[in-house]
Amino acid sequence: MIRRTVLFSGRVQGVGFRFTTCDVAQRYAVTGFVRNLPDGRVEVVVEGETGEVERFVSAVRAEMAGHIKSVSEREGTATGEYSRFDVRF
Repeated sequence: MIRRTVLFSGRVQGVGFRFTTCDVAQRYAVTGFVRNLPDGRVEVVVEGETGEVERFVSAVRAEMAGHIKSVSEREGTATGEYSRFDVRF
């Protein structure tokens, strides 16, 4: 199990990014959250098996490609603290 934090930059707020990400998450065995950051980026924290996390992040990137300018990621060990994937406000 891994934990990946992904920061999306571009025109990613006000375009349904969080809710699209949450919908995409329902297709994968992942947990975590998505939220807007005050600096205009969107943060995704996701946990799951390596392959599922990879596929989930790739699917989000594909769905929202027209809005994403850059992506930064960091990976660590899953904490198991999330029971589902949701939007945080």
